[in-house]
Amino acid sequence: MRISERERTVIRDAVRAFFGEDAVVYLYGSRMDDTRRGGDIDLYIETRLPFGEAFDARTRLALLLQERLGEQKIDILVRHAGMEGDPAPIYRVARENGIRI
Repeated sequence: MRISERERTVIRDAVRAFFGEDAVVYLYGSRMDDTRRGGDIDLYIETRLPFGEAFDARTRLALLLQERLGEQKIDILVRHAGMEGDPAPIYRVARENGIRI
């Protein structure tokens, strides 16, 4: 996994602060591969917050991560309360292949 322990802690603590203690966050995508270089930070978050609150939390999280981790590409995918049925393929891939941080 190509994020530092500091980055991992910043991400995990910020997700809990904005989405609640029961939220879970996964790193997926190119940063999971130690043999690669560069790439954005892809995060997948599962929360019990409803859409409106999850949207606001995602916005605040993105701003805080830019501030604390420096300017870099960070993609945040959120599965919120109320999303029913079979999720889009990207949600499944992120959840099944991602690493919980």
